[in-house]
Amino acid sequence: MKYLFIIACFVCSIFSQAQQKQDPWKDSQLMDPALLASRIVKHSTKDLMIISVGPEAIIKGSVDIGPTHEPENLEKLRTYLKDIPKNREIVIYCGCCPFVKCPNIRPAFALLMEMGFKNAKLLNLPKNIKTDWLDKDYPTND
Repeated sequence: MKYLFIIACFVCSIFSQAQQKQDPWKDSQLMDPALLASRIVKHSTKDLMIISVGPEAIIKGSVDIGPTHEPENLEKLRTYLKDIPKNREIVIYCGCCPFVKCPNIRPAFALLMEMGFKNAKLLNLPKNIKTDWLDKDYPTND
């Protein structure tokens, strides 16, 4: 039984490391939804770009690129960002499904890193846009 527990811990550790290697962002690049909502309410988003890489631009002031698991939308994101200064603060979000399963945030964030954006953030929506944004009455594009 002891050996089974040790093997299970080892397998979980390897899986966890593999998952971390798949994510192109660091924990420090995750933005809390409450922080973004507060900045929107306080009108302190002047130098911040908010980009939806999912099915719809729900967050107030965000731009809709479309689901970036589709190559044409990923290219649309590349074209949209090509003339943006690399030090500009950018936050992307999707929220179509639980964060760990989202097919859109990983290719979009990897593109931001590839393009050299130094202040890119990913909105931390662990469940989905409904639970983590809409149900909290955070600002929306109406």
